[in-house]
Amino acid sequence: MTDRDYTYYDFTLSLCPHCLRRVDAKIVFRGDEVVMLKRCPEHGRQEVVIADDIDYYRRCREFLKPGTLPRHFHTATEHGCPYDCGLCPDHEQHSCLTLVEITERCNLTCPTCYAASSPTAGRHRSLAEVEAMLDAVVRSEGEPDVVQLSGGEPTIHPEFFAIVDAAKSRPIKHLMINTNGLRIAQDPGFAERLAAYAPDFEIYLQFDSLREGPLRHLRGRDLREVRLRAIDRLNELNLATTLVVTLERGVNDDEIGDILDFARRQRCVRGVTFQPMQVAGRTDGFDPGRDRLTMTAVRRAILEQSDLFTADDLIPVPCNPDALVMGYALKLGQEFVPLTRLLRPADLLQSGNSIAYENDPRLHDLLRGHLLDLFSTGTPVDRARENFKQILCCLPKVDVPGLGYENLFRVIIMRFIDAYDFDVRAIKRSCVHIVGDDLKLYPFETMNLFYRSQSQRERLVQLRGPEPRR
Repeated sequence: MTDRDYTYYDFTLSLCPHCLRRVDAKIVFRGDEVVMLKRCPEHGRQEVVIADDIDYYRRCREFLKPGTLPRHFHTATEHGCPYDCGLCPDHEQHSCLTLVEITERCNLTCPTCYAASSPTAGRHRSLAEVEAMLDAVVRSEGEPDVVQLSGGEPTIHPEFFAIVDAAKSRPIKHLMINTNGLRIAQDPGFAERLAAYAPDFEIYLQFDSLREGPLRHLRGRDLREVRLRAIDRLNELNLATTLVVTLERGVNDDEIGDILDFARRQRCVRGVTFQPMQVAGRTDGFDPGRDRLTMTAVRRAILEQSDLFTADDLIPVPCNPDALVMGYALKLGQEFVPLTRLLRPADLLQSGNSIAYENDPRLHDLLRGHLLDLFSTGTPVDRARENFKQILCCLPKVDVPGLGYENLFRVIIMRFIDAYDFDVRAIKRSCVHIVGDDLKLYPFETMNLFYRSQSQRERLVQLRGPEPRR
């Protein structure tokens, strides 16, 4: 008798990356890797590595929490996931973060762009259209946690500030602008006008590399001077900023530590989000078999290239542990105190939104009761450690002298799943959503697979097959 060269672990549903047919998939452990094995009747056997740290992959199961439902579902469950998106009642998670794409156009034509944007692509959405999209988010969420104005490049929209005004007039807890930074760097007074929208306002700044080569590969031009000028202006204003790094194996994954070191020295930066490349939109030269980075590979690179966090600090995000890793630290001048290692899974599972803790009223109460005690010289070490557990993983803006959101530094790894590593279990828990032209909310991944273009929607009709009997 001969043993297989792997250990069977689990079963899920996936997609054939060639025809997008729904197929059965096995999750197995082979060596140090977690591998998805699947077979399409037309395109044969396929496999993809979805993680290269078996222990961490198993640990993700400890962080699963009950899903939080939206107030409003947008479509019926008829054909099964992922063919009913929009969101359907079978989806397990509300919108922790919702993207509102206000334009399809951009002032760059990046070789890498999930939306395939360019100066001539598509159109700007009207103010009325955008307001309807914002209203759809509010209808779904009540008080949305995080809304991100995106594109294309949102800052080139001719009614950009009217759109920001419209967003700020709605009950959105935290508003972000997803931008490449060109207008911040080049348009005098633009950053100052943005700063007027603080607090509860943040810049989500594209920042892929500190070197020329990777920037030309990912963005088509050397943007170093532009990015540094934008950072300088944001630092002057102390306007809350997250650096967003698109990662590709062999291109910029060797400078993860350098980017973290740069980020921690910037007054305005509240953290870094690393996003491994996915197969969506325009991906010039990207080979998903050769160039893909797994979420666990990025996590390991952070640990190897930076001394900011240890393995106990970078933990799964409970709303979707297969797609999100987080680490939080307290920033006190040049000192960084990691907070996440001091948490138990139960602390996270009992909390609210795992991406935007800042507005959880329970944390406000915890901080008021424990934070001053925590930094008191008369507090015993054991009690201080217990108080850290109570803080969870984010400093909200509360009435605590001398400490606030600017004392937070967070690192997030955000895995966007594509047809190659599609796992229905993770997709059902997706909490990063996007508003479609039809005013429905879609998981970001399925929007890019099935709902962004007319040709995708036509293919989806073919895949769905006959309408179910009623």
